[in-house]
Amino acid sequence: MSLRSALPCLMLAVLAPTAMGADAPAIDTALAHRYLDEAAQLCRADGGHLWGKSLCGPTLLVDPVTRRVVANQADAEGHLRAEGGVYVGQLPPDQAIANTAVDWAGVHWTEMLWPLKEDAAQRHTIMAHEAFHRIQDSLGLPLNGRDAPHMDTLEGRYTVQLEWRALDAALAAKTDAERRARAADALAFRAARYQKFPGAEQAETALERNEGLAEYTGVMVGNRTPAGQVAMARWDLTWHPKNDTTFARSFAYPSGPAYGILLDRYRPGWRKAIVKGGSPAGMLAEALHVDMARRPDVEKLAARYDGPALLASEQARAESRAKQAAKYKAQLMTGPVLKLPLEHMKVQFNPSNLMPLGDAGTVYPTMQVIDDWGSISVDGGALMAPDWKLLTVAAPEGDAAGGTLRGQGWTMKLAPGWQVVPGGRKGDRTIAHGDTASR
Repeated sequence: MSLRSALPCLMLAVLAPTAMGADAPAIDTALAHRYLDEAAQLCRADGGHLWGKSLCGPTLLVDPVTRRVVANQADAEGHLRAEGGVYVGQLPPDQAIANTAVDWAGVHWTEMLWPLKEDAAQRHTIMAHEAFHRIQDSLGLPLNGRDAPHMDTLEGRYTVQLEWRALDAALAAKTDAERRARAADALAFRAARYQKFPGAEQAETALERNEGLAEYTGVMVGNRTPAGQVAMARWDLTWHPKNDTTFARSFAYPSGPAYGILLDRYRPGWRKAIVKGGSPAGMLAEALHVDMARRPDVEKLAARYDGPALLASEQARAESRAKQAAKYKAQLMTGPVLKLPLEHMKVQFNPSNLMPLGDAGTVYPTMQVIDDWGSISVDGGALMAPDWKLLTVAAPEGDAAGGTLRGQGWTMKLAPGWQVVPGGRKGDRTIAHGDTASR
């Protein structure tokens, strides 16, 4: 999902291998054709109703191993050729691969990783989710979400999981009174988090206006019955707590559909209003007359949602997390490092395994970055600065050989004309173009 200002091509997807494999299976063109037809059927069924704009448009399915592409239309530069009712070709190495919106070969595409989910409901949800990212700039909802580091703290994780449990109970409620009460509980847990962490509301709102609205779109367009939509929203609310190692960026996926469905009931027309600003949670609080400035009794409310057991689990996790954070600080902050300036970045990473390190930024255990200086593949941790203008990895182990440089947890391919030069501290390194380095 692409940030077009400071982050020209930010991909929020599970990191995929990009090495070519001679025995790697090619995309099944016939199956890809069927899936592309499914995506077209979904957007035609929506008919632009949800957002006042059609989700139909150029779509790429990309095999992350072979970089083979199957598309629903031709590109503008002649890279793709017609074959069996679709268009096929290869995505070049300078393009990152992820579930995202991407500009390539003169076309603004929805891009999705192959293979797609076998489960039809999950597959259709992803299709509509990614289609939203392709049109969201045109809706006045630019991609500008950053990390929410407080979501990796003990209290942040505890309150957001209680919030999700309350939202799940609201979606499952049989009466309006019960639904309203459980939704109010969810908002109370959120209010407690806002009061604990300055800046939490701003960070959460930015991500929910990005990934939260995208996942809401996926749920509503990808599942055509109200029962199917609620079932998928509840699946999001239970799957992410069990499978995401951190919620610093992924929390908006389960929150978005739940708040959206409740807003459809209690504040019709909210989708037009949110384009002008605000958050889904804030709008629901207004609709239900919940005072977000009031200090809730979290301990009392938590008892309804198995809070004591959850807190004990989170306390154990926090202890383990602190040990890992200390290792990353030694590797990426106090020890010798390589600093890589970011100017025209394309990046792909796993949004579910991040580790915030306070004001220093966020550790991305696995990621791939392409910039003017070349490309780097990380499998052992890299520190992204809060402003996304600097990436830090452990110092290189030796000199570049054949344009390849390696260090603890990373491998880098240098672009022609670029070289490693001394950094600010003893033992540190940075990267510079030959013309700059020689001055």
